[in-house]
Amino acid sequence: MLFEQDRRLVYHFDAEQVWIEPWGENALRVRATKASCMPDEDWALQKPASFVPQVSIGADTASITCGKIKGVMSRAGKLCVFNSDGRLLLEEYVRNRRNQLDPKCSAIEVEARELRPILGGDYHLTARFESLDPAEKIFGMGQYQQPHLDLKGQDLELAHRNSQASVPFALSSLGYGFLWNNPGIGRAVFGKNVMTFEAFSTTVLDYWIVAGDTPSEIEEAYARATGTVPMMPEYGLGFWQCKLRYQTQDELLDVAREYKRRSLPIDVIVVDFFHWPRQGEWKFDPVYWPDPDAMVRELKEMNIELMVSIWPTVDKKSENFHEMLENGYLVRVDRGIRTTMDFEGDTIYFDPTNPAARRYVWSKAKQNYYIKGIRVFWLDEAEPEYAAYDFDNYRYYRGPNLAIGNIYPREYARTFYEGMAAEGQDGAVNLLRAAWAGSQKFGALVWSGDIASSWGSLRNQLAAGLNMGIAGLPWWTTDIGGFHGGDPNDERFRELFVRWFQWAAFCPVMRLHGDREPRQLQIGTTGGATCRSGAANEVWSYGPDVYGICKKYMFIREDLRDYTRKLMREAHERGTPVMRPCFYEFPDDAVCWTIERQYMYGDQYLCCPVMEPGQRRMSVYMPSLVKGRWKAFARDTVYDGGSVVEVDCPLDEMPVFLKQDVE
Repeated sequence: MLFEQDRRLVYHFDAEQVWIEPWGENALRVRATKASCMPDEDWALQKPASFVPQVSIGADTASITCGKIKGVMSRAGKLCVFNSDGRLLLEEYVRNRRNQLDPKCSAIEVEARELRPILGGDYHLTARFESLDPAEKIFGMGQYQQPHLDLKGQDLELAHRNSQASVPFALSSLGYGFLWNNPGIGRAVFGKNVMTFEAFSTTVLDYWIVAGDTPSEIEEAYARATGTVPMMPEYGLGFWQCKLRYQTQDELLDVAREYKRRSLPIDVIVVDFFHWPRQGEWKFDPVYWPDPDAMVRELKEMNIELMVSIWPTVDKKSENFHEMLENGYLVRVDRGIRTTMDFEGDTIYFDPTNPAARRYVWSKAKQNYYIKGIRVFWLDEAEPEYAAYDFDNYRYYRGPNLAIGNIYPREYARTFYEGMAAEGQDGAVNLLRAAWAGSQKFGALVWSGDIASSWGSLRNQLAAGLNMGIAGLPWWTTDIGGFHGGDPNDERFRELFVRWFQWAAFCPVMRLHGDREPRQLQIGTTGGATCRSGAANEVWSYGPDVYGICKKYMFIREDLRDYTRKLMREAHERGTPVMRPCFYEFPDDAVCWTIERQYMYGDQYLCCPVMEPGQRRMSVYMPSLVKGRWKAFARDTVYDGGSVVEVDCPLDEMPVFLKQDVE
């Protein structure tokens, strides 16, 4: 049965109902369920402006048109989506004999919308779509630790892990964007024969699809549907200093003073984890941080903002545990011991999906951090990776529920965004290692997690950062030099560090971090002192030659401040990525859709990171320009668009080219 109801096209057969409705200009939202009524959560989506679609009910099919997009549903229940030129964008993968005149009629009986019941009331959902073109290219989907920018042919877990952030929005070279609007743990496969999305536990199929003529039109429509980042504060535009970890107040202040003594530009310095007495006590340990107020005042006099690390873990021995337990502020378990994480204590995550829990945690952070003048928060361990799966019953043993597990980091960021907004602060910045669709509107600055200090890892981060931008998270950063290991006295690591540092100057946020070797000695036996720190990780820690290169690129970053501010405003107003794949700026240049080792920093700078040891020369493709040429950033050499050139890349220089218009 096909009919129109409340400005949507409705399909009903047996227990299933499907809704297809306009959701923003040129966009449709598709929902399906076998529950008695359609679930009403909007998850990542914001309510759109009212739009009256064109709905037509025919003998064999029904259609709904919203601007440039048209959905067509057959009487047999198969959905196809077209653009305004009549080009097929999306077609459900159905193999059955309901319509024996269908060219794809088959006896194998495969459903496009499979809702397989799970004991307890939910469903294991699989949505299947035809792979319309094996040459299709797909981008976005968040951050995965692999080197490929194009995701066609890949199998992706829809779950958060340390260094993996699932943000299920895909941009297709065929001219559409697709948001899997379901926060359940699951899987996405972009096969050459079929494209599938799964949620291991849910009650509803829910996705959003938009048609557009260019990547930027699609991306900006997605931003309108899910929200944009706040305007990046001024301190987010420069250089951030961090290491694992400054163990005392004196150590941190000595580093800040040295940056100022050397007249180096620095905007932020970071107090990393275990500066607290116990997890779940959101405050400085007075043994090692005796006067935080004085520390913050001195930093502000040096025009340096202090960022503090906050974890969602609550130790069972902490001062807040029993109050939080009594009030229901902690995540619960289906079975087993109620411990979410056992690192440096038996701890339980607080539950940020509970508004009262969010307010409680913010009240502690406000009292112990915010009123001291701290405005930047590092919301670490936001991914619920520590909760074990029970695949037999499709439930978590512990931690956030399988059906909403991916929304945890978004609500974690919301805790501090809402708290700061209530204090009248605009432009909140929350550094996280995980995010989901919509996290950006809560000030989420995602970093690429605890990654290896290796050339292969460096290569992975380029794909991760670019795909995060396409997935709607324009604020992104990486640990310069990688996190795990790396000895500042090792010449091989110094080369990797230099190349990483040069690239970071042309990333949305330039942040130095890492757990360096050799480890420092333990400084005490109480509080966080048992969690030892790594070696020095300041720019002068790598010898005079490396220091000279770092200094050069720190000032390059500073010279880019006005330009970076412009890019941040575009991200805030339109959702535009700060770092962009070449095809984003040059969609009519077919070569740009194949480039994976170059990218654009905004619309002006073509960046070519050096990602191989010993490399001193590289081939660069200059994207085609309607007018103008490309000028080498540090040289007078100019190049024509559409050409492949060989350029030098000595150790002290990363190839960058500036687009120059010619009248």
